[in-house]
Amino acid sequence: MSRPAKWIALGLVLFLAVVVFLTLSLYRYEVEVCVEFNGRTMCRPGAGATREEALRTAMRNACAFLASGMTQSMACERAEPARVRWIKE
Repeated sequence: MSRPAKWIALGLVLFLAVVVFLTLSLYRYEVEVCVEFNGRTMCRPGAGATREEALRTAMRNACAFLASGMTQSMACERAEPARVRWIKE
C-alpha cells in the first residue's frame, strides 16, 4: 500500500470513529412510556438529548400504534402517560 493510500485509510477510520462517537452521545436519556388511549395500552421506548425530547419521542412512538389520523394522534400525545420508566438518565 502506498503512503498516500495509508493516509487516506487512516483519515477514513478517524472520520468513522468521530461519526460513531457523536451518534452515540446524542441520546443521553432513554425512557419507556406506556400510554392508554381509546381503551388500549401500548408501551414504547424513546431516546433524546434532553428528558423532554426522550419523553416526547416515546409518547409519539406509543401513539403511532394507538391512534389513527391526525386528530387522534394529537389527542393521544396530549394524554398523560400511564407509566414512565427511565432506562438511562
